[in-house]
Amino acid sequence: MLGAIRRWFDTDDVREVGSTPDYRFSLANERTFLAWIRTGLALVAGGLAAAQFLPPLPIGHLREGIAIALLLLGGAVAVRAVDHWARTERAMRLGRDLPASRFPAVLAILVGVGALVLVVAVVVQAFDGA
Repeated sequence: MLGAIRRWFDTDDVREVGSTPDYRFSLANERTFLAWIRTGLALVAGGLAAAQFLPPLPIGHLREGIAIALLLLGGAVAVRAVDHWARTERAMRLGRDLPASRFPAVLAILVGVGALVLVVAVVVQAFDGA
């Protein structure tokens, strides 16, 4: 575990392994990393916005739960981004298959479930206000 984390920060370790891939693949890997970082930042911003601007919801502490979930998910996306970047770069240098990832599917499911929870909250609030 610590070796993998060390690899995130030690660019010399990445360059000492295998052979240099076509730079276009390395740049594509970096663009993918940056897209994941933007996604993580958007989730963190959404969490902060939920905590600050959502009115109290009819389900107790739902607003806080949404904010915490978005903040944690944003942090997880950022950590996952750097790990995937390092594993992909290493695989390209060693001529191996690129690492498979279930994380995009997990993220999509979590966002979908979160949206359903918000739909339920909106419906409950609509019937309580009527």
